[in-house]
Amino acid sequence: MAASLHEFTDANFQQETRDGLVLVDFWAPWCGPCRMVGPVIEQLAGDYAGQVKVGKLNVDDHQQSAMAFRVMSIPTVILFKNGQPVETMVGAMPKASYEAKLKKHLPAAVN
Repeated sequence: MAASLHEFTDANFQQETRDGLVLVDFWAPWCGPCRMVGPVIEQLAGDYAGQVKVGKLNVDDHQQSAMAFRVMSIPTVILFKNGQPVETMVGAMPKASYEAKLKKHLPAAVN
């Protein structure tokens, strides 16, 4: 994983998503659309480093967190703000779609 990309687990999920903006990609290695979204998530991690924590959670290995947020289809990308989900995006989307959701929650000076 890229240096700015975090790996979320059931054990660290609450602590990692508690503060600020956190974008979480719920995925699995066998999921074709997830593999398409992966590079986009990595780009976002680099583009928004220092502003948004970006990471991935493997739903096969960490089912508790996926169930807690009712992730029924993957890829599902959820944006958390101070521990609360504020945006949910289901299915593979272009980078611009994820950026539009992020920018809604960033301070105006950053946009």
